[in-house]
Amino acid sequence: MFGFVNAWNFSQRAIDVFAFLISQAIEKNEAARERIQHALEKNYLFKSLDKEQTKTVVDSVEEVKYNPNDIIIKQGDEGDKFFLIEIGECEVWLKDPERIRPEMVKRYGPGDTFGELALLYNAPRAATVKAITSCTLWAVDRPTFRAILMQTTNNKRQLYEKFLAEVPLLKTLTAYERSAIADVLDAEYYEPNTDIIVEGQEGNKFYFVEEVRLATASEARTGDKVLMKYKRGDYFGELALLSNNPRAATVRATTKCKCVSIHRDSFKRLLGKVEDILERRKEEYEKTSAGTS
Repeated sequence: MFGFVNAWNFSQRAIDVFAFLISQAIEKNEAARERIQHALEKNYLFKSLDKEQTKTVVDSVEEVKYNPNDIIIKQGDEGDKFFLIEIGECEVWLKDPERIRPEMVKRYGPGDTFGELALLYNAPRAATVKAITSCTLWAVDRPTFRAILMQTTNNKRQLYEKFLAEVPLLKTLTAYERSAIADVLDAEYYEPNTDIIVEGQEGNKFYFVEEVRLATASEARTGDKVLMKYKRGDYFGELALLSNNPRAATVRATTKCKCVSIHRDSFKRLLGKVEDILERRKEEYEKTSAGTS
């Protein structure tokens, strides 16, 4: 989704802007922070951000207020802000050249978001949004969003490149190849006794264990039998992607842990060089499973 970031020159100015934004984090109570985060997670533009990136956006949005009948954005105007409704209701009005009067096409309420295209493109507003009650909104502008995204994407790449360089499976890859993997990793967080993958279900992701609270983060089991234990740098979930079969075992978090995953679509494209190693590991799994049956 955010591939356009790689085409930008990551300038010192962007780094400086980001540092300023962090120092100017706007204070909010915990309840407001939770509502903002929940709303961001529902928006396609933000739902792929990890916890750290989302926190930076939450820190940076500012409160704005509007009175009834105020125009928040106007169709045809240049857009420069994204809005999240905290309190109040708004109407969306669309003016069609073939109609004499504008048409009210939608209503927004608390938790709804609008104006996100302004963060990506220098395109005019596609509709007018008007407050119909007193409204409190959270807003983030384009320069802020892009500075956040550029810096956090760069930080994410640096963080994951270092982690991936420590993963034994990936030692044979070049730094460039590991960088390509870093760009498509999604962070996932699990509480103790939470199933990460479930035996018998379809598998679409391959996982690395990144952060753990204890020496062992998770374990693979079939029924009540523990087959393997996983720690930082270990991986699992490749069997279903190599063979297109259902998951062969359940992997359950035994402590709080953070995993990073690669979707099926990227798996073979990026991990082709280590497929032989994964196939050998598959044979080891089969022997282990047979030995415990």
